[in-house]
Amino acid sequence: MSELSGAIPAPAAIEEYHAGGDHPFGLDDVLGRERPLVIRGLVRDWPIVKLARQSDTAFAQRLAELDNGADVSTLMVAPEADGIIGYAADMSDLSYQHFKVPVTLGLQRLASYSRRENAPGLVIQSAPIRDCLPGFLAEHALPFLDPGVEPRLWMGNRVTTPTHFDSQHNIACVVCGTRRFTLFPPEQLPNLYIGPLDFAPTGAAISMARLDQPDDPRYPRLKQALAAAQVAELHPGDAIYMPPLWWHNVESLERLNALVNYWWSPVDVPGYHTGHARAALYHCLLAFRALPPAERANWKNLLDHYVFGDEEAIAHIPEHRRGVLGPLTPETVEQLKQGARLNL
Repeated sequence: MSELSGAIPAPAAIEEYHAGGDHPFGLDDVLGRERPLVIRGLVRDWPIVKLARQSDTAFAQRLAELDNGADVSTLMVAPEADGIIGYAADMSDLSYQHFKVPVTLGLQRLASYSRRENAPGLVIQSAPIRDCLPGFLAEHALPFLDPGVEPRLWMGNRVTTPTHFDSQHNIACVVCGTRRFTLFPPEQLPNLYIGPLDFAPTGAAISMARLDQPDDPRYPRLKQALAAAQVAELHPGDAIYMPPLWWHNVESLERLNALVNYWWSPVDVPGYHTGHARAALYHCLLAFRALPPAERANWKNLLDHYVFGDEEAIAHIPEHRRGVLGPLTPETVEQLKQGARLNL
């Protein structure tokens, strides 16, 4: 693709749905659409959201009341990193330090940092709410999700999680502050300059390019990605649905921001886990990366046929003889696991 010249067009707004009215929001509104959706007001009636609209103090006090004292994963971002959860300038290290502290201590530090110039970034990262704020669950739920889908808390000051993707479906609900989501469709991967798979902040491979520096000569194709971007700002009570493998950059814009998210998979087969996909990526790197180009192309053709093809690829095989090519069941999951272990 050729490089874009001139000004980057303003990003498109993410499609919106306004919760309430005669049609209650449900999973049918997102599953199968394969596109992101902003759901305005989805959790506007949550008690914690009503407190956040009163003040940061009211929100923080209630969260501290619910805190059971369990330690949660907390990142402190160096002031010189501009709040970006990423790499040091020379990629010799990460831009943050990792701690484990209770939610209340995190809130106290955030309050202290809000009064300082050039304060560090601080974020409580992916904390399972059942483990640290169990009393939160009774009054805050998404009734259309299976109760087994566990919510997680993300809370901090003005920090940015660079462009990355999730392997599961994701609904993220803003409960305090403001967040700007910039999303890119999966096919923008070549233009996003994703960093190493095995040296990745918080375990997720991220873009090395900053969206606020589109003219960085190290990343000339970033402008092409930005031309395809979709953007939305979410306020307390708003939510966003992000399909698997959509790239997203998340900026927290206030001195106190909090989000509750839910990851889930629609595949309900015992023994299946979405982590299998990441394992398969590593397995493929091991199996195919060193092969000559022609062999890699032939294996790609085989994968396209058997893994990514449709039912037509196996229509000629009687159903009772399709084996691991048939529907995913607990039995075929175990067969596939055994096959994947061969010769390893």
